[in-house]
Amino acid sequence: MYVRKVRTASGAVAVQVASKDRGRVRIVEHVGSAHTDAELGILLERARRIVGGGQGVLDLDVPDPVERVADVADFRAPALLPPEPRPAMFASAARTVGTSSRLLYDVLGGVYDRLGFGVVVDPVFRDLVIARIVEATSKADAPRVLADLGADPVSYKTIQRHLAQIGPAGYRDLIAGKCFAHAAATGGLSLVLYDVTTLYFEAEKEDDLRKVGYSKERRVDPQILVGLLVDRTGFPLEIGCFEGNTAETTTIVPIIAGFQARHGIAATRMVVAADAGMLSASNLTELDSAGLSFIVGSRTVKAPVDLASHFHWNGEVFTDGQIIDTVTPRHAKSQVNDRRKRAEPVWDPDTQPKAWRAVWQYSASRARRDQITLNAQEAKARAVIADNKQVKSTRFVKIAGKDRSLDEKALHRARALVGLKGYVTNLPVTKMPAAEVISKYHALWQVERSFRMSKTDLRARPMFHRTRDAIEAHLTIVFAALAVARAVQERTGLAIGNVVKQLRPLRTATITINGVTESFPPEIPTAQAEILDRLGPEPGY
Repeated sequence: MYVRKVRTASGAVAVQVASKDRGRVRIVEHVGSAHTDAELGILLERARRIVGGGQGVLDLDVPDPVERVADVADFRAPALLPPEPRPAMFASAARTVGTSSRLLYDVLGGVYDRLGFGVVVDPVFRDLVIARIVEATSKADAPRVLADLGADPVSYKTIQRHLAQIGPAGYRDLIAGKCFAHAAATGGLSLVLYDVTTLYFEAEKEDDLRKVGYSKERRVDPQILVGLLVDRTGFPLEIGCFEGNTAETTTIVPIIAGFQARHGIAATRMVVAADAGMLSASNLTELDSAGLSFIVGSRTVKAPVDLASHFHWNGEVFTDGQIIDTVTPRHAKSQVNDRRKRAEPVWDPDTQPKAWRAVWQYSASRARRDQITLNAQEAKARAVIADNKQVKSTRFVKIAGKDRSLDEKALHRARALVGLKGYVTNLPVTKMPAAEVISKYHALWQVERSFRMSKTDLRARPMFHRTRDAIEAHLTIVFAALAVARAVQERTGLAIGNVVKQLRPLRTATITINGVTESFPPEIPTAQAEILDRLGPEPGY
């Protein structure tokens, strides 16, 4: 048997395995048709293996001549002159030059572009956003990630130059504008959610921005506060940073005001939901004065005051799912609930200027969880008292000089409030019923999910940036990456980490064969093909 090349009527070159029998040519197998030199090289390699009985050709370091589509005789063209001789060229067997996750890079780039982020005319910024989604590493290590994704090579010096222009060129304004347009077109802006977190730094000294402040993780490193505003689905709308020793309650109004000013929507009525950490008299007054509606979580310790009438007339008895719509004082010294009246007061902003509306709900499942927590705290308190241990603060331990005892009254008060969750709002019942107030507040898990994503999947910390401009540039990249990640999750229903985990192993191979270097996309399994279908137009695969 031998390898046969024939020019077809369409101009392609057919590669066949043939044999001769008494002067007649018999086609054993049609290997395929080639239109390019690379395809011709692949088909010839396959045909030679067939001829060799599947054993392949022995590599004795003798290179094969490069074979070109143009060199195959065309029976359709008249042979007027003999072909011009070509210099001899030789090529070794096919070699893999490299592989990359170009498919994943193209998929994330496609989502980035469909969000309109191409308004930032900076391919390096685009690559940094994609790299942060795939593998949140340092800027110095970003070139390695981008090389693995098959992106154009970029040096660390180039990255530094582009980071320096993120702030002056107004990248965040452009990205935020597109995020606003996306949210307005998909989920609407009638409800926005706000939360705040801290980002710490690997630094020994404080500066004007990075300061030691309150940390839920009890860290003593310099930190900053980051406020994030998202829509009801968790899609980011606004991000801002504050000095590390700033009180969380003072961050919400500047973020909301900046969001309104950026998009010219100061007159638009929105409902802002935030957790109990934002509950301060000045915050609520400022939000109300700005024409914003709010729903914030209330602290359980406020329940005895807000529910004074209920406790007076009904004791500590609640039914599962019971909702009590009442009022709460704007200031601690205000008296707004008359326990002598059995009916709960209905909040009216005009007639009750010293009160806000309060909605409380009792849940039996929450009560069971709270009881488990209280039992553990009581056991810890008793152990501390029994062992006479020196502790900074343990709940339900009453200290009088050197004596320690169980605070029975505090424990009883806590047990009387298990299962209760409160909400404070300036929305009258005529505009929003109590059940809807509760459901709107519970959408806050979306912003918490976004913060978890920024800390884990996007790993916004720890950061080693030193100047405010560098920190703001970093947050702009995280902001854009979070938007792309949320868009991917909205379309696929999968966490961004899961999508990256499934698509990154699908490698594009770059192969040199027959003197030509060409890239070949991966075969896409069914599960990953479904992900690509959900993400919209195929990125050329």
